[in-house]
Amino acid sequence: GYAIRSIKRKLSSISKFFEFLCDENFVKINPVLGVERPKLKANEGATQAISTQQAKDLLETPDPKTLKGKRDRAILATFLFHALRRSELCNLKIKDIVEREGIKQFEIMGKGDKVRYVPINPVAIRRIYEYLEASGPQHAGNKDSAIFRALSNNKKFSTTGMTPIAIYNLVIRYGQKAGIDTSHYSPHSLRATAATNALLNGVDIRKVQYWLGHASIQTTAMYDKRENRPEES
Repeated sequence: GYAIRSIKRKLSSISKFFEFLCDENFVKINPVLGVERPKLKANEGATQAISTQQAKDLLETPDPKTLKGKRDRAILATFLFHALRRSELCNLKIKDIVEREGIKQFEIMGKGDKVRYVPINPVAIRRIYEYLEASGPQHAGNKDSAIFRALSNNKKFSTTGMTPIAIYNLVIRYGQKAGIDTSHYSPHSLRATAATNALLNGVDIRKVQYWLGHASIQTTAMYDKRENRPEES
């Protein structure tokens, strides 16, 4: 019942383990050698992007009149316009909103402690500032505070940032409200949507690679659906 990627990853782990056992003379052979591994389409990502209309519906799902709704609207916009990883969004602090050459940008610490700068979409920055203004000066004025704070048990915002699992549950909950089939939907779907839309709208793939924080352009190419668009079939 495992997905193809999971099977390949598990076989690889077992193989590495037996390589170690062979090197240490605990066993004589690696039983994984010669085992046929399932094929995976190298040019297609496993995560499905959502449609433009679904993305629009999702952005308008949270209640704009409540503090929680303002926060959640800002979170969804940050995901959909900037293709951040879940961990990157959780780690965003107010001081990570910087201005470079007159443009508001996120300063993001990505994998391997690599810093990259991503221009902030006008819709997203407006929603973030609306949320911070509503949350009060103790939050907005604390540069070291997480942008997106968690809700405590008494329904008040805590001083800590949201956890990855909280973000996951939030994205799933609003996806269901927006009528999205959540069987193959996750926060990574929003990252895939942002990357796919950028490529479909003519953004250079190397620029998209930089925004996503990919070490290899081949990883970015998995989001490139331009040759597979149904209307061009």
